[in-house]
Amino acid sequence: MDKSINLIKLSVGTETVEDLAAWQTDPRARGQDGLPRHITRMWPKRETEILNGGSIFWVIKGLVQCRQRILRLDEVVGEDGIRRCAIVVEPRLYRTQSVLKRPFQGWRYLPLQDSPPDLPEGREDEDELPVDLNRALAEIGVL
Repeated sequence: MDKSINLIKLSVGTETVEDLAAWQTDPRARGQDGLPRHITRMWPKRETEILNGGSIFWVIKGLVQCRQRILRLDEVVGEDGIRRCAIVVEPRLYRTQSVLKRPFQGWRYLPLQDSPPDLPEGREDEDELPVDLNRALAEIGVL
């Protein structure tokens, strides 16, 4: 049986899901195919599992708030000659239930059973709660 696994990554410098979406529309955040990508130094060893339906879950302001399906991993060689991994994702951001996450460096594997569920249909377009309220609700397990 083929397994799936997700990745989790801090979205450094973004304040909201909308900020992440706006950043990903910048041509510098897209490849020649027009798809958003995140370039990282390390190549995931569990590539087969990631490409078997995995997503990247984004941590924004200390909370997991959204995810994107991972489409493929591309090799990118920078001007410095170093091989890197471009995590190519679908443009759509799926809002998830908010979950507290402490800071960490790089990306981490996120097993399916530990991944926050998507928000129910119809809630994706609701206005975001203020960060402090969102955090407080996540701390008591309401979101």
